[in-house]
Amino acid sequence: MILLPIRQTLSENTQFLNHPDCEPGLSMTIEFFDKIGYNPPWIGYYAQLDGNLVGGCAFKGKPKNGRVEIAYGTFPQYQHQGVGAEMCKQLLQLALKTDPAVTVTARTLPEESYSTRILRKNGFVHLGTIWDDEDGDVWEWEYLVSK
Repeated sequence: MILLPIRQTLSENTQFLNHPDCEPGLSMTIEFFDKIGYNPPWIGYYAQLDGNLVGGCAFKGKPKNGRVEIAYGTFPQYQHQGVGAEMCKQLLQLALKTDPAVTVTARTLPEESYSTRILRKNGFVHLGTIWDDEDGDVWEWEYLVSK
């Protein structure tokens, strides 16, 4: 699997524009860049496997106070095939390669799910329930680095 960077503007993302699974995510990602800035590698990506786009993943902005949040989603036809776990793993590796001191976090709905299994599989631990202004109560997760 390779992660293909989402560029700053729609016109720079022609390879994704006509892909049915990339909308509305592409537009939302560009709007998000407009709000928070475009700071590679702390951006969004589409995941490509065997020549097919299989999902999207992102950092939810550049690190703040030594912490960076990740998010990922698999396109419906590729779910339950390990794609989400691999996207999570690659974001984690990219974050730690870029800044070995960064703490990588994630948030999920407050229930057991495929996403919670993906996070545990990749070395994240559940910290507890917190309030998110957009999503309400969510579970917060943190990657535990063995130092």
